[in-house]
Amino acid sequence: MLFYNLRNLYTKPGRHNEAIENLKESGISNVVFHQLDIKDPTSIASLASFIKTRFGKLDILVNNAADLGVVIDPGPFRAFGGFNFVLDENAKAVKDVIDEPYDKAEECLKTNYYGTKRVTEAILPLLQFSNSAKIVNVSSVYGLLSYISNDKVKAQLRDIDLTIEKLDDLVQYFLKEDKLECNGWPMLISAYKISKAVVNAYTRILARKYPKFCINCVHPGYVKTDITLNTGELMPEEGARGPVMLALLPDGGPSGSYFNQTKIFSFD
Repeated sequence: MLFYNLRNLYTKPGRHNEAIENLKESGISNVVFHQLDIKDPTSIASLASFIKTRFGKLDILVNNAADLGVVIDPGPFRAFGGFNFVLDENAKAVKDVIDEPYDKAEECLKTNYYGTKRVTEAILPLLQFSNSAKIVNVSSVYGLLSYISNDKVKAQLRDIDLTIEKLDDLVQYFLKEDKLECNGWPMLISAYKISKAVVNAYTRILARKYPKFCINCVHPGYVKTDITLNTGELMPEEGARGPVMLALLPDGGPSGSYFNQTKIFSFD
């Protein structure tokens, strides 16, 4: 199984050693680490080559890319109640707490969507050698279409015949917008919400293209991690339940679906 957590392993060099030691102490010794920068095609190709040379195939890919696309003032953010308060109706109240510059939004989409897509495309040939291939895309409740009020955009994301090319066009359309509110885009952590909405759509596209695979996306819950500034309600091991369940689904299980933790849920 290939699992990567961009935020912990890429942005914090050395964290992988700590994670591996913790796993060994809990009795899990067969763990291999390989560096990955999901925004770097050379790094992605190196990982794919490593897996092919060492294992010849891959059974499970868990994509866990996470970039919020914002700059947060930690103290006031925690005082507000963390992400439980990050609703569009509270946009004015938190405008001095959460800053969303364009470069951060662009980086968010490059990481969460384009990075996920590049890794998946590089690994797909190895998954095709598996008799029981699984892809799990870690998403977010913020990727639900209810956070987007633009009916045209929602219709595109709901379209069962949506293509990757059209999805890419939609992302570029969002990045070119300069009037989020009046054009029906999310007002708070907007790039993150759009990135996860398109990851959900990408999941459905992949599931349609590879019917023999089991491909799903999952909201792990509001977890105490670096990305939530440890304001979450679940411990990491609780947040892992949904992704692990989907990674170990039996053959013939659901595919092209969105899960809220361990329960199947609507994309809306």
